[in-house]
Amino acid sequence: MTIPAKSDPDSGITADSRETSGRIPVFLVTGISGAGRSTTLKILEDLGYEAVDNLPLTLLSSLVVPALGSRRPLAIGIDVRSRDFGVEQFLQEIDALIARADLDVRMVFLDCDDEVLQRRFTETRRRHPLAADRPVIDGIKHERRSVVPLRDRADLVIDTSQLSLNDLRRLLKGHFALDMEASFAVFVMSFSYRHGIPREADLVFDARFLANPHYDEALRPLTGLDNRVANYVSADPGFSDFFQSLTGLLAPLLPRFQNEGKSYLTIAVGCTGGQHRSVFVAERLVAWLSKNGQHAGVMHRELRDADAHSEKS
Repeated sequence: MTIPAKSDPDSGITADSRETSGRIPVFLVTGISGAGRSTTLKILEDLGYEAVDNLPLTLLSSLVVPALGSRRPLAIGIDVRSRDFGVEQFLQEIDALIARADLDVRMVFLDCDDEVLQRRFTETRRRHPLAADRPVIDGIKHERRSVVPLRDRADLVIDTSQLSLNDLRRLLKGHFALDMEASFAVFVMSFSYRHGIPREADLVFDARFLANPHYDEALRPLTGLDNRVANYVSADPGFSDFFQSLTGLLAPLLPRFQNEGKSYLTIAVGCTGGQHRSVFVAERLVAWLSKNGQHAGVMHRELRDADAHSEKS
């Protein structure tokens, strides 16, 4: 789940705001061990940031000295594994950086469910930095308690529990890309309620009331990407009013989100199996968004076919 952790309109960061401010973007990447800090830094590096991992806190302020001559955006990884790490000291360093007029400082906090973290440490046979000779779960719980103040101060919280690498890359690009052509992007995804609501969703809509192609033996093996399924769902007497109401709701909301500084919006559409109705509605919605000038992408979480991923603008 991506959570703007502050009500400050500046919590939405767009390429335009970075350029006009004249300040150097500095993103501090922290969070729970095993939640994807190193992966996040690699993605940000691919986006054009200078990435530095495991930086000792005592070197943080010196890394962003203007005298060094570089104005390249920075992504800095710091967590409990960093030398001299302490939550209070980290917060003090953050406050000092925020006070500088030449920097645009934001903190990203990576979170993850305990069970997923435990599985990741077990599968990789890595020892949790705070577990020592105790079970991994003890280290996870201890760390979670200790970094609560950092999570509360974060400008953005990303829960990676159910995110694939491509999903994480998409989210980071949506929020922090330096070369975004549009300052506001919308991503639509379909999902199955059986497998849970997507944690990264900002808005969720339920399509389970629509006629279900699953009960038609000829349509059951198909997906909402097939025209026969599309025709079946769109023929439901309730579909037209539903879709008109959905777009009528979104039309005035999207500019309001953008005006409040939000740079990225994720809309999720769900049905029972995530194969037919939600897929079709998501495709129709992203087509409507694109037709109305929005930079929009679509993904179908329950479809494993690579053709189920696309982006339109």
